[in-house]
Amino acid sequence: MKLKASQAAVRPELGFASRVKKDWRRYHSVYIMAVPVILFYIIFCYVPMYGALIAFQNYSPGAGMMNSEWVGMKHFVDFVTTPDFFVLLRNTVMLSILSLIFGFPAPIIFALMLNELRQRSYKRVIQTVSYMPHFISLVVICGLIKTFVSRTGFITVLFCKLTGSQPIDLLTNESFYYPIYILSNIWQGMGWDAIIYLAALSAVDMSLYEAAKIDGAGKWQQLLNVTLPAIIPTIIIMFIMRMGTLLSIGHEKTLLLYNPLIYDRADIISTYIYRMAFESQQWSYTTAIGLFNSVVNFILVIIVNKICDKVSGTSLW
Repeated sequence: MKLKASQAAVRPELGFASRVKKDWRRYHSVYIMAVPVILFYIIFCYVPMYGALIAFQNYSPGAGMMNSEWVGMKHFVDFVTTPDFFVLLRNTVMLSILSLIFGFPAPIIFALMLNELRQRSYKRVIQTVSYMPHFISLVVICGLIKTFVSRTGFITVLFCKLTGSQPIDLLTNESFYYPIYILSNIWQGMGWDAIIYLAALSAVDMSLYEAAKIDGAGKWQQLLNVTLPAIIPTIIIMFIMRMGTLLSIGHEKTLLLYNPLIYDRADIISTYIYRMAFESQQWSYTTAIGLFNSVVNFILVIIVNKICDKVSGTSLW
């Protein structure tokens, strides 16, 4: 045993090439399965980054990317100084922050509630029902929302009975747009987003609950002292990733829901990009706005990741 230990102590470290060969022999099937994923991100995420160059040009399809006129930061300045900038930024940030406040905790709470169910069949039914809205087309979802909040929709009728007000189409009143947007997002994504938290909860050691019971801890104490600490790292990672999309609200749902009566509240940066790109053909201008969004999101991820690392010791890197 001493001889083997001494031989292991003097054995030289494997070089990089040797470690790669050893890993390939052991895990070659995993690497092969990873190839399509890697190719997907290279083709659809990294190669298109070359097109970000037109944000600094007056791009003309006829002249091509390399022969178009270079204008530097002109489009960024134009966007920041446009009269619509602060309205677009306000609406985008407000929707993102409200979605973060109300939408981010929803799947966590839902997962904690599901975790407390002991009847497996009942738990499966609830999970299946909660997943269903995620797989429904966004066009159908928005059609359902418009029907539910129309003048004769059941949500409108219920709201009017509770408040004693007259029936109106809720989507024609800008005061109701944020609640409708956020609550419908929660309904659509809560079940699907809860999957990762349910997976984290399934890894919690059951002996910790038994020890807590012996110490006299009730359900609430077990939740606070066992369950939540076990999934805090997962929550922090998901929070950091969520902050990386703060200004990246998709335009699809907004385009399907909004109308001229609520433009002042509903118009966001992504819908502005859509209009400028496809109605005005301002390719360079809209690319500059998209790049502006990406840079802001990247900076937010860096800052939030650093704060989380210092506060909790959990971070993406």
